[in-house]
Amino acid sequence: MTRSIIHLDMNAFFASVEQQANPELKGKPIAVVGASHRTVITTASYEARAFGVKTGMAIWEGKRACPELIIVKGDNKKYTHTSSRITAMLREYTPLVEVFSIDEAFLDVTHSQALYGPAETIAYQLKARIRHELGLTCSIGIAPNKLLAKLASDMKKPDGLTVIPPDRVGEILERLPVGDLCGVGKRLQKQLALYCNVHTCGELGRADEGMLTRRFGIIGKRLKEMGQGLDDSPVVPVEEEEQVKSVGHSMTLPRDVESRDDILKRLLQLSEMVGRRARRYGLAGKTLSVQVRLGDFFSNFQKQTTLSTPINLSDDIYQTAVRVFDSMGIDQPIRLLGISLSNLYEHEGQQISLFESDRKKEQLTRAMDAVNNKLGDFKVTFGSLLDEKEKGSHVISPAWKPEGIRNVGVT
Repeated sequence: MTRSIIHLDMNAFFASVEQQANPELKGKPIAVVGASHRTVITTASYEARAFGVKTGMAIWEGKRACPELIIVKGDNKKYTHTSSRITAMLREYTPLVEVFSIDEAFLDVTHSQALYGPAETIAYQLKARIRHELGLTCSIGIAPNKLLAKLASDMKKPDGLTVIPPDRVGEILERLPVGDLCGVGKRLQKQLALYCNVHTCGELGRADEGMLTRRFGIIGKRLKEMGQGLDDSPVVPVEEEEQVKSVGHSMTLPRDVESRDDILKRLLQLSEMVGRRARRYGLAGKTLSVQVRLGDFFSNFQKQTTLSTPINLSDDIYQTAVRVFDSMGIDQPIRLLGISLSNLYEHEGQQISLFESDRKKEQLTRAMDAVNNKLGDFKVTFGSLLDEKEKGSHVISPAWKPEGIRNVGVT
């Protein structure tokens, strides 16, 4: 049976919620920012986007593009409350709802159509209810799989609805620029054109898989499948996500990261989060796994190593994670990073190490934990993370889930 997948994407979500909450902001160019004075623009209303205001801009850049720009400090509670209401609404139509981010969701309505009508009818009902009950608009894509549904939802914004029928996939993809595929950024698009003479999805789907793999490594096969519109990934509700017996954290990044320095900073931050959590529960692990999700959101890779002795010190986790990451050979923009410790053992934190350097490292770790446990996360941290701490926005991360934050996001 051909699947019917809906991808729902709220339009300028944070900004739209703010405009709905404050009628004086309706129809005006606004930008939502975090609490820090060094924060960047998290999202902008469509009125502001018309002037060229974009996500990721510094406030001064936004003001230069649009002198009338109104700056609004983000409010997590409003966004999570609204997103939870939307999620509850979606689950009235199918239990197969995957909350992809705070303003996006996939629905598998393959078996719901007998009750509620065709997928397109369900989509129109959702759009009408969201507008009527919340005063917000969304763009919806309908297709046989998640990759194409997300592609379709981007085709008409704001307030659009696009259907990609199974029998028109090849026709629609044939002349579509590869850059329109989620995850194929400008850099990858240029590389495909320069080294493979690939400009459209049709050309990508017909490209030699061996050539793509030689040039792009582990993602070569996935790129060819994307060009063909193939994606068999299921819609996974939060309650059905695999429960792993490990201590881990992952972070979904607000934009793709490819600089090695940036990647190492994220790995260091994750290592501290995983290590601190393991130490809090008196655990250490022999097996360390690194998870990477590329910018297309669908290409996921994981690699692990098993050590001779269990570890839980942040520096040990970090050094191991860097080795594992380097061995993966990924040279593409990254959207998500994760580290986890498994093969767990009970660990006595007061055990005395034989070497003075190890004893000093353990003493320093215990001191950092004591301060952070009392005053809050990252009050004491590694010097290389200070810039990230100062730049941090208090706007909710894209990793937010209605049942709680299952992944730790960085904004």
